[in-house]
Amino acid sequence: MCGIAAIFAHGPDAHLVDPMELLRIRDAMRQRGPDAEGAWLGDYGRIVMGHRRLSIIDLSPSGAQPMASEDGGAVIVFNGEIYNYRFLRKRLEAQGVRFRSSSDTEVILEMYRREGPAMLGSLRGMFALAIWDERKKGLLVARDGLGIKPLYLADDGKTLRLASQVKALLAGGKVDTRPDPAGHAGFFLWGHVPEPHTLYRGIRALKPGTWEWWDQDGGRESGCFFDLGAELRHPQPVAGVDLKAALEDSVAHHLIADVPVGVFLSAGLDSTTLAAMASRAAPGRLLSVTLGFSEFSGSEADEVPLAELAAHHFATDHHTVRIPGSDFAAQRERILADMDQPSIDGVNVWFVARAAASCGLKVALSGLGGDELFAGYNTFREIPKMVSRLKPLAGIPALGRGLRLVSAGLVGRFASPKLAGVLEYGTSLSDAYLLRRGLFMPWELDQVMDPDMAAAGLEALSPRLRLAEAAEGMADDLLAISALEMQFYMRNQLLRDADWAGMAHSLEIRVPLVDTALLRGVLALHAGDRAPTKRDMALCAAPALPESILNRPKTGFSVPVAQWLGETSLRGWARRVYTAQTGVS
Repeated sequence: MCGIAAIFAHGPDAHLVDPMELLRIRDAMRQRGPDAEGAWLGDYGRIVMGHRRLSIIDLSPSGAQPMASEDGGAVIVFNGEIYNYRFLRKRLEAQGVRFRSSSDTEVILEMYRREGPAMLGSLRGMFALAIWDERKKGLLVARDGLGIKPLYLADDGKTLRLASQVKALLAGGKVDTRPDPAGHAGFFLWGHVPEPHTLYRGIRALKPGTWEWWDQDGGRESGCFFDLGAELRHPQPVAGVDLKAALEDSVAHHLIADVPVGVFLSAGLDSTTLAAMASRAAPGRLLSVTLGFSEFSGSEADEVPLAELAAHHFATDHHTVRIPGSDFAAQRERILADMDQPSIDGVNVWFVARAAASCGLKVALSGLGGDELFAGYNTFREIPKMVSRLKPLAGIPALGRGLRLVSAGLVGRFASPKLAGVLEYGTSLSDAYLLRRGLFMPWELDQVMDPDMAAAGLEALSPRLRLAEAAEGMADDLLAISALEMQFYMRNQLLRDADWAGMAHSLEIRVPLVDTALLRGVLALHAGDRAPTKRDMALCAAPALPESILNRPKTGFSVPVAQWLGETSLRGWARRVYTAQTGVS
């Protein structure tokens, strides 16, 4: 896991790049890569690339970046991990390629030299990368298909700047920082900034599963190598798919590293299943970490006893780290400073990542993604149920809208403001999803932010249309909800929070349940009318999970984060986060 940066003066009349700007961008990401730093300046002052390194695979200097091919024809900076790099390396060696390192970075570089952007579809893992092609005088950028690793671009038409963090680009001092209304409105709508937007008009996120190309003559190209929506719309039945084998395969791939790999262990099915499989596949004794809260000790909300039971059951080297609620408030300002973009979530990940780092870990497995893949959230049941009941009202939309306009102010005084929109938003899966997941509803935004910006932001976002497009064409309700959860909540909230919160402690968080090969296996079962559930997933664990964990009712994260951070509600915390990130109160 690392931080990457590059500046490319691609316009014919662009100024030569400023190497000092590149260093400011790169070194603003020091926490992402405390082990080493590197920079490369191309000929003619048109391209410069930088890298901060967190050494995970090939710890030697031969794995350092920026990395150039032996003939100097291509140079790469890369953030992430390619889990099938050993297989790809053997394929290249059979073609006569001789490697100078044992890194996955060099494998990507050599594949690019032979296949160009077509090689991206062969990479299994999490990645954001930039490759300078000396022969073509152009720059390729790409991001993994599921959006696990971030990559932000700032292109003013003459010069392209890119980095792993928004704040790093800001540190360079030369990007357009005028507000993007969609980013600001999106934060209050969702509790995070929805891609491709950021808070700034001049910075955007690269879409997952895509690549873009710039050359020094101003030429532009783009392409897609993985489309999550298309995968969900067209699942293909495959004979012989075995869920247990698919899970074990993903876990085994995610354990590949030249440093110890641990696991975040709670009392949930996702993390205990991963711990069971990882404890058998890990080359040594697996280290597990549980975060406990002093105030919950001895209560039903305390997950520590069951987590410790699982650790004993799977014979892991276990560490329980208990913290008091007061620690949340004490660390509030640092947490706000560590956020790359504003988020109402991620605080719990920040603390468990800190705990893992304090135990000496540089890599930890997380159960993130299990609920989206195996329909674990109550949204998979509650939303279709609501829509089924209210569907007859879909033909008279004016009724729901009129009732909301009349009742919104009154309802908000004694119940959730969302209640006023039930009849208007409860007649379709996508609208009901917005009602369920939204922080502030669209009709509330002009009350919590500048009204003109709220209006412009909502127009650009078109949230109801975008959600409807994401859910359209799915074979059933489960796949439709999965599409919404994976492309909105998981991608923009959970994965992004895991990135900034882990990197705040120089910890790489890996997500075996967010894996393209595993996804295709689960979708193949779904297409064969055998859609696996969370329990099906948990039953694949070997050794088997303890009965007290396997049959435990699902519970959400019950820590009162907002209150412990000094706010009375999540909405209050959102306002505090927004002020800290923008200076606007």
